Amino acid sequence: MVRKLKGILVREWFLAGMVLAVLLATLFPDFGAVGGAMHADVASNAGIFMVFFFHGLALSTTSLRQGMARWKLHLLVQVLTFAIFPLLWIPFKLAFGGILPEGLMLGFLYLCALPSTISSSVAMTAVARGNVPAAIFNATLSSLIGILLTPAILSLAAGLGSGAGGLSLGHAVTNIALMLLLPFVVGQLLRPWLGAFATKHKKRINTFDKLVILMLVYGSFCDSVKSGLWTNNGIEVIGLTLIGAALFLTAAITISTKISNWLGFDIEDRITAIFCGSKKTLASGVPMARLLFGANPALGLIVLPIMFYHPLQLFVCSVLAGRYAARFDRPRKVAEPRGGVTQLATVPVTSQGH
Repeated sequence: MVRKLKGILVREWFLAGMVLAVLLATLFPDFGAVGGAMHADVASNAGIFMVFFFHGLALSTTSLRQGMARWKLHLLVQVLTFAIFPLLWIPFKLAFGGILPEGLMLGFLYLCALPSTISSSVAMTAVARGNVPAAIFNATLSSLIGILLTPAILSLAAGLGSGAGGLSLGHAVTNIALMLLLPFVVGQLLRPWLGAFATKHKKRINTFDKLVILMLVYGSFCDSVKSGLWTNNGIEVIGLTLIGAALFLTAAITISTKISNWLGFDIEDRITAIFCGSKKTLASGVPMARLLFGANPALGLIVLPIMFYHPLQLFVCSVLAGRYAARFDRPRKVAEPRGGVTQLATVPVTSQGH
């Protein structure tokens, strides 16, 4: 039993790390809060810059070019991410506006406005045998568009009483461009010289990314705990956040499936639309929240929905990916002539070279 638990913790160390970061912030909030000994503002900015520098360094432009042709698929994924998903927040606010704390409601709006995630979108599409080049193109395009559209959606929603009224669009875009886009571009420019290094150390770079996210989660919750995150909000906040995240994920997968079917996409493009159009990025979401909302005392509540949505989307999409991949393991019937009579022979689909 102990060995099995240890194996799970080793395999899922990042999810366990998020729980630990919240626990440590609850017990020792002074260390990671603004003005604390960790110097969270400096450490966070340095970590964010390096994460996106490595993203730019590791991203292959060749794979992006291969996925550019399916413009209907690309348009659907971006509309799902930056139009339909944010619109889902309006009925959600009407239904739960009187129940959820203001900071948590803003967190769900922020979840809806975030771009898609790159790594898991591509990985899930690959497992499900979907259109991988298109997934790479869409997920990367989403991340770049999100630099402008995420703060724009939050700024626009200020008129809907989202609690984001203090957000300056120009200042937010400038902050994000300097801390996210600039290092990404620098990484792309240095790729001819350092690309091989990034490829060789890909696992270590991924580990570094996750450690930076854990540091940002810890710092965000330190500020929120000091401002009364747990004393002003009980355990029901956790339950409400989980329910809300599940509702948004269910709606996103259902809508992306229905629309891609209605547009007549083949199975590979449908898979790409579902996995790219329903995902939201934790890797960019937490750093961007730090840049957009700064030392907002509700920052812990604001990032809570994406922290719940992230493992939930991984679990659900893993199950879906396995089901889609199983279509290649099912036998199919083909006509086989024998002695002048056509007979049906069972042939495994895996023989098709997928």
